[in-house]
Amino acid sequence: MMTFVKNIGRVLWRAWFYLLVLIPILIFFPLLLLFTASEKLYPQFFWIARNLWARPILFGMGFFPKFKREAEIVKGKSYMLIANHTSMTDIMLMLIASKNPFVFVGKKELSKIPIFGFFYKRTCILVDRGSARSRKAVYDSAQERLSQGMSICIFPEGGVPKEDIVLDKFKDGAFRLAIEHQIPTVPMTFADNKKRFPYSFFLGSPGRMRVTIHPFLSTEGKVVADKKAMSIQARDIILNELTAYGIS
Repeated sequence: MMTFVKNIGRVLWRAWFYLLVLIPILIFFPLLLLFTASEKLYPQFFWIARNLWARPILFGMGFFPKFKREAEIVKGKSYMLIANHTSMTDIMLMLIASKNPFVFVGKKELSKIPIFGFFYKRTCILVDRGSARSRKAVYDSAQERLSQGMSICIFPEGGVPKEDIVLDKFKDGAFRLAIEHQIPTVPMTFADNKKRFPYSFFLGSPGRMRVTIHPFLSTEGKVVADKKAMSIQARDIILNELTAYGIS
């Protein structure tokens, strides 16, 4: 009986999450429509997404971010932001982690989600991982956004790994972009997102969300051939931090 009651509570809690995702979009729909009409207005869209969408979702679910900053993101500078990927809440937490406007590089499939997908495809750089032409277009779009002073965010595992995998192998795309555009890479460790809000429907709970922003990885003097070594270095940094947090 207790298990049944707990599962009902978790269903309601999950439903509340989707309401928190949807309600701000509906409330601010006219402003979101305006600020996604032109790339020049993206900083205004980012401010709304960060402060009036991401924060209400996390706090409304009882999630409390706690940051350990080993390096500071400089206002007005472009970066390549990366983190381990375990939960839908990774998007919201990344928005809070950086005050500097950035653009997500994400899977094309997410653009099919009703309402959310409409703004997703208007503001993110979409990639079809099965298409070489699409992957090439990502580099062109990233160049344009970086020239506008934006940062880029990629989850280098290329998706959410299976539950038993602590940290999947990193793909090279984020590091190739960072090297080609000579921008620092910012590794971040999201320690608690899988525990707080996993993809397993009947698991999860309110609580803290610890984030470590690690020292940046410089791309100065590096060439594209260095992308694999850089991806291994970044993965080791994040994996070691997860281990230090007791996550295995």
